[in-house]
Amino acid sequence: MNSVFVTGTDTEVGKTRISVALIELLQQQGEKVVGMKPIASGCELMGDGLRNDDALKLIQQAKVSLPYELINPYAFEPAIAPHIAAKQEGVTIDLERIKQNFDVIQSQSDSVVVEGAGGWLVPLNEHTSMADLAVRLGLPIVLVVGIRLGCINHALLTVQAIEKSGLQLQGWVANNIEENAESIEIVNTLKQGISAPCLGVVPLLSVEEKATAYLTLENSND
Repeated sequence: MNSVFVTGTDTEVGKTRISVALIELLQQQGEKVVGMKPIASGCELMGDGLRNDDALKLIQQAKVSLPYELINPYAFEPAIAPHIAAKQEGVTIDLERIKQNFDVIQSQSDSVVVEGAGGWLVPLNEHTSMADLAVRLGLPIVLVVGIRLGCINHALLTVQAIEKSGLQLQGWVANNIEENAESIEIVNTLKQGISAPCLGVVPLLSVEEKATAYLTLENSND
């Protein structure tokens, strides 16, 4: 696994936790890894500008000194859909600007873990979506499935859309985000319905806990 684009079945399904874990796993293989959060809503205004907690977590794990604006070129304060936040700020999200940032980051690292915002088809403006960004970057995809009621449909539809885009679904992660007595059955159903390998099944964790120990970069769909 080299550079990847991490997407999810929805917002709040654990993309950042899994992205941080992927960075750590690649670091354990001796790679210089950088995390990128191209677009982020729900940012906090600090002394040096708007900062996003997810982006800061990626930066903290990567331990590579690069300008914040390179990692997170589009930062919006309201915790709302990116295209709505951008419209309110009078900003047009430019895929080429993100691609240029990505190229700079990639030139200074062995691998880049790019974390999307929201789900696969979240709009970025009137004409493009998060899927268009993934296609522009041309990266294989890691899908984070938040295990809860309804996630089977969300996961299978997302897989179908990823495959339709022409990008490779490198693998998916089952991330338990709530107590669910049917969790094992749900994961088994997803393993049967998704041909790409399951990279890990992450139990319900506390905010401070990492997912690294539950993931593998090896193919696993057993």
